[in-house]
Amino acid sequence: METLRAVTLNLWGEQPPVDARLAGALLELERLQPDVVALQEVRQIPGALENQAATIARHFGWQHRWALATPWGGGEEGLAILSRHPITFDAAHELPGATADERRILLHCTLDTPLGPLHAFTTHLNYRLAHGAIREAQVVAAEAIAAAAASPATLPTVWMGDFNATPDSDEMRFLRGLTTLDGRRVYWEDAWLARHRTTPEPEGWTWARRNPQTGRLGWLALDRRIDYIYVTPERRDGRGTILDCALCFDRPDSDGVYPSDHFGLVADIRLR
Repeated sequence: METLRAVTLNLWGEQPPVDARLAGALLELERLQPDVVALQEVRQIPGALENQAATIARHFGWQHRWALATPWGGGEEGLAILSRHPITFDAAHELPGATADERRILLHCTLDTPLGPLHAFTTHLNYRLAHGAIREAQVVAAEAIAAAAASPATLPTVWMGDFNATPDSDEMRFLRGLTTLDGRRVYWEDAWLARHRTTPEPEGWTWARRNPQTGRLGWLALDRRIDYIYVTPERRDGRGTILDCALCFDRPDSDGVYPSDHFGLVADIRLR
């Protein structure tokens, strides 16, 4: 196992046409053949909708962990990590800014890969455009937890999710070591920038107007890169090198249905 293929997608819960969207997501995952998948807006509704992460994991024979974030529409919404490798540990951490109607978490799983334990995280931060200060507090708290799991002696740590913030925001600049928050400076590699900062590639928008399913939240600014895969810094021996990063789940089916209102990301990361 020389590399890890990581995928992240905001699944958009039970929004219609949910069966067609799930079928599209399964086809894309079959094409991508990932090692680890981070999902946000994963929902379950008693008597109406099985936990979507469990459905996907069963289809591929993967392991998964799901954690409740907030009640939603008569059911529950949460985060999930799916893995083709055994999951030996999982924990969910509440992030700042939680209310009775909106609670954000960080989900941590440890994967037992052939090269040793690998720490994977996923999160989904507050979404409103004016919630920058809340997202800053959430990023600072989540990063401290993720950094505590990372170690130079272990495999790279991968942190994925829907951060609801653009690359020029203080929240994301903090993770790239470009600004200080709460008296701290950190550095994580932005997988998309690692591959595309010097090439004439598209902007990497994951919340894009070419996906008509964004229309249901049309009052949010479109054409933004708000979904990310972050990796601990590349090491002298090459571990953590971002070999590739690309959009995925960005093609519709024959009826024009996309798997989600978000596009996803896939990254290949060198492990040794």
